Amino acid sequence: MEEKLHKPHKNPGSTLKSMSWYALVAACIKLLLIPSYHSTDFEVHRNWLAITHSLPLSQWYSEETSPWTLDYPPFFAYFERFISIFANLIDPTIVHLQKGLNYNATTVIYFQRMTVIVSDLCLFFALYRLTAKMDSRKRNLIWVLVASSPGLFIVDHVHFQYNGFLLGILLLSLSFLEEGREFLGGLFFAVLLCFKHLFAVAAPVYFVYLFSRFCRGGFLRGFGRVLWMGVVVALVFAAAFGPFVYYGQIKQVLHRMFPFGRGLCHAYWAPNFWAFYIILDKGLAFLLWKLGFNIQTPAASFTGGLVGGSSPFAILPQIVPNLAKYLFIELVDCHFGISYASITPLTTFIMVLLATSPALIKAWRNPCPGMIIKWVAYAYTCGFLFGWHVHEKASLHFVIPLAIVALQSSEDAKHYFLLSIVSSYSLFPLLFEAQEYPIKVLFLLLHSIVMWLAFSAHFAENRVIKATAPGHKGSDKLEVKASSRAVNKKGEFLIGWIGKIYLLGLLVVEIWGQFLHPYLLGTRFPFVPLLLISVYCALGIMYSWIWQLKWIIRSS
Repeated sequence: MEEKLHKPHKNPGSTLKSMSWYALVAACIKLLLIPSYHSTDFEVHRNWLAITHSLPLSQWYSEETSPWTLDYPPFFAYFERFISIFANLIDPTIVHLQKGLNYNATTVIYFQRMTVIVSDLCLFFALYRLTAKMDSRKRNLIWVLVASSPGLFIVDHVHFQYNGFLLGILLLSLSFLEEGREFLGGLFFAVLLCFKHLFAVAAPVYFVYLFSRFCRGGFLRGFGRVLWMGVVVALVFAAAFGPFVYYGQIKQVLHRMFPFGRGLCHAYWAPNFWAFYIILDKGLAFLLWKLGFNIQTPAASFTGGLVGGSSPFAILPQIVPNLAKYLFIELVDCHFGISYASITPLTTFIMVLLATSPALIKAWRNPCPGMIIKWVAYAYTCGFLFGWHVHEKASLHFVIPLAIVALQSSEDAKHYFLLSIVSSYSLFPLLFEAQEYPIKVLFLLLHSIVMWLAFSAHFAENRVIKATAPGHKGSDKLEVKASSRAVNKKGEFLIGWIGKIYLLGLLVVEIWGQFLHPYLLGTRFPFVPLLLISVYCALGIMYSWIWQLKWIIRSS
């Protein structure tokens, strides 16, 4: 019975039917969230429906009736145009440029929420393709990990975005690469970039991996395959951007897509490397002020982490290079003529590329399809940590793909358990209204319990199977020894005392921000709760980056 249970399904129809049930249950939960709070992103996407429906294509990227102008690549604009056809049938005000501004009728709320729920089918289909050849137990556990992700519920179905749909395209691309179908993998990734260009962080990994795979069969054959892949990608980009080139709008499109003037940080509490940078900046400013230097700092302000053109340095002192320039200009510049440059998009691009280089080297030397998911996830982790104007929601770009490989070993499971909790908690500030507080807490608690039970059951059963399998006792001892830090002798899932202390720290941060800070400090220092979330969660994301880096370096 056990052997039959763990054999891969040979009936695709049965697997697809099982996946349909998971999608249905997830959809029912999402339906319950329809009346909940939605962010300004809701009005952003409604306005994009109006722009693409009411105006000719040549005016899509120049229209400015609303401050929420179209700034996604053309494929997403075409997607909005397609949706707008149905929106116009349901309620014409939804797609009206003037009358639709800040439109909040029940029809628009239900319609837009339903478009996200329906578009999530792309994610579930991609999961089906990625897990179709796995045994039923592992496949079901992976489906549960993704379907119960608090990040997707919070960002897409409360806050409002289409990350599930876009991640579905990414996972489709990875599923083809895992099957050795490089052209289809590259095609879907090119399509993804024309939907949302922020996924381009993984483009170097894709390029190196595909180039290395193509060149393995000899120079002439490899050159022909590279050329054909280039033609496929060029055709995709031509379909996306070609009409705008024809209408002379390509500069405006690129200007909207790359608004570097927004600043280094999207919101100062985003849990990445720049959170530490901000703290260092603040510390240096205070130290220099104490030493008698006249440090000019902007007046304190607080955005609550909401989307906008804000920079963390609107409430904190100027960035470190400027502090250094201020400090040394009197002491050094007048004698040596040295100037100091501030952080620029090029600087962050170089940092991301350098951080990603170990994965690029591995992908070039041994382009193994089984490794591609971890390499791509690592690239997105690097982009999140060191990138320019990073959105806090971008943690989904690596958390969801890592769910696919979370059951490869007990150490992978331990890493994913901690990362998923930290990533989900870092999104809490997106839902800042009191009525949504129980929702986000409940989602995170349930997801944590589900992960714990799933990992415990999986590795306990694996241990029993391997212990009773003939001819594997010696190798089993070695494997158990290697994974003893994550699974004990009884097969129980462990995260270690450091992991427990860190997760307990999340609870302390939450209690301070929600209860102690308002009680003890009132309205003073309103930025402190978000600052604590930012820095503390950044420690967890940094741990994930280091763990992934070590795995990539050690992998053969």
